[in-house]
Amino acid sequence: MFTKKPKINHPKTEMISSTCSPILSFTQPKDVMMIRAVRNPKALEKTTSLKMHASPLKSMKTSILHFFSNFIDPPLNPSVDPTHVFKGNLAPVDEMKPTNCEVIEGELPLCLNGVYIRNGPNPQLQPRRALNLLEGDGMLHSLRLSNGKATYCNRYVKTYKYMVEKEVGFPIFPNMLSGLYGLLDVARLSKFIRRYVTGNLDILKGIGVANTSVAIVSGKLLALCESDLPYIVNVTQNGDIETLGRWEIDKNLHSNMTAHPKVDSETKDTFAYSWSFKTPHLTFFRIDEKGVKQNEVPIFSMHRPSLIHDFAITKRFAIFHETQLTFSLSKVLIGRGSPLVYEPNKTTRIGVIPRYANSDSKMKWFKVPRFNASHIVNAWENDEDEIIVVASNILSLENFLDSMKLDVVLEKIKINTQTGHVCRNLLSTSKLDLGSINTSYMGKKTQYAYLGVIEEAPKMSGLVKIDLETGDEVGRRFYGDDCFGGEPVFVRRNVEDDEDDGFVMTFVHNERTDESMFLLMDPKSPDFATIAALKLPRRVPYGFHSLFFTNSKIPI
Repeated sequence: MFTKKPKINHPKTEMISSTCSPILSFTQPKDVMMIRAVRNPKALEKTTSLKMHASPLKSMKTSILHFFSNFIDPPLNPSVDPTHVFKGNLAPVDEMKPTNCEVIEGELPLCLNGVYIRNGPNPQLQPRRALNLLEGDGMLHSLRLSNGKATYCNRYVKTYKYMVEKEVGFPIFPNMLSGLYGLLDVARLSKFIRRYVTGNLDILKGIGVANTSVAIVSGKLLALCESDLPYIVNVTQNGDIETLGRWEIDKNLHSNMTAHPKVDSETKDTFAYSWSFKTPHLTFFRIDEKGVKQNEVPIFSMHRPSLIHDFAITKRFAIFHETQLTFSLSKVLIGRGSPLVYEPNKTTRIGVIPRYANSDSKMKWFKVPRFNASHIVNAWENDEDEIIVVASNILSLENFLDSMKLDVVLEKIKINTQTGHVCRNLLSTSKLDLGSINTSYMGKKTQYAYLGVIEEAPKMSGLVKIDLETGDEVGRRFYGDDCFGGEPVFVRRNVEDDEDDGFVMTFVHNERTDESMFLLMDPKSPDFATIAALKLPRRVPYGFHSLFFTNSKIPI
């Protein structure tokens, strides 16, 4: 756990305000008489002329020092103060080599052979300044399951940023989403730029942390985040995790790729996008089964950079959405915090474009007020003209980075692409997010979804199974007092079986005992009955997205 940066001890001050005079500050205790004079003008007559002249000078000096201190190196908001954010079960852990796990309840099915792997933030070095939860170095936690036994391992994703900072021993890369606070942070950014200009850094090799999700694309296991291209990783036969390198899918695409690519299980095509501060702010593209990136489609009809964390595909379309969070690069460059700007008066939109479009001329936008999707559960076509979108919608983004206790509802949105009519149905108000489905139903009509119950993102107090047709909770389980899990991942048993025939899995941590376990549950059971519980050999911090793949899914 990080230790808090020592504070400079300034003289104690008391701030006095008046409706007829500017704010003044006074040192204690010598200026008690002067404080009283400001509070009671008659008391001013009792002070000497010397005190009347000396105290305001000291007050002015203190005020000026206080002003410049806040201008140069202001205190951090708790949401970006690493000593506040990365504590408890978000505190960083060291890497651990492959270690066998103990089954403490039930037994692992012999038919379940493969790897469960989850991504998340784990800063390798103590940050110098602001760092929010979304920008810690990526660390993968994996569990290899084989013949009823399990092997745990956790390793950093060896990104370019990670390797450079490990070599020098201190943070170099700016945390752009966390933002810059004051002149000292701006100076650090200038130093970073100078390193790049002088050839000591090559930012074309990437600036991201690969901490958000994991996905299998064109036979490659990827660790992803929005600020960079993916990194190819591998889980060895003995359960170790290797970083093979950055996936340079296109020499012209130096920037980034979404952390949530969508794979069509039938065509094997992968659909993805990149974003930019400059126009075009959104660029849509496709990767074929062989891993070759096809033509890019710049979306010029998105006029301002908007935070987009997820999107969806159907059989014929790709679906994007604009949120009320926009980006302001100038806000960062002058040291005024995060680039994210909340615009409460902005009308949000959902955009629909054919999956194989060659330009954005076929993009259609539909107004859907206050639709700020954190994650899209799934989308499908109901008939020739109707599209269904199911998503977790954050009702207010005003304090998005200040508090992860988000006000989230689960919505089903119906869009008639010909008439433009939009119908919204509220499925649940239970603060559900980080959901999963049977992935063979991606882009198709889905009956069930499995979602975490948000305690304080990414902590989940439990999980529910939702019938997306009726909105009914057909399954629910809470982990117990002081116990919290993560994203519940559904794993199908066989392709031919029922949609909900399989397993649900997640990591769960007990904050009272400081122990973590892997929980395997029955999705058909109304209370998600335990199939197997494994005690993990170390504390596993809370994280983001996860995945399960079988041994036949990718070469290992």
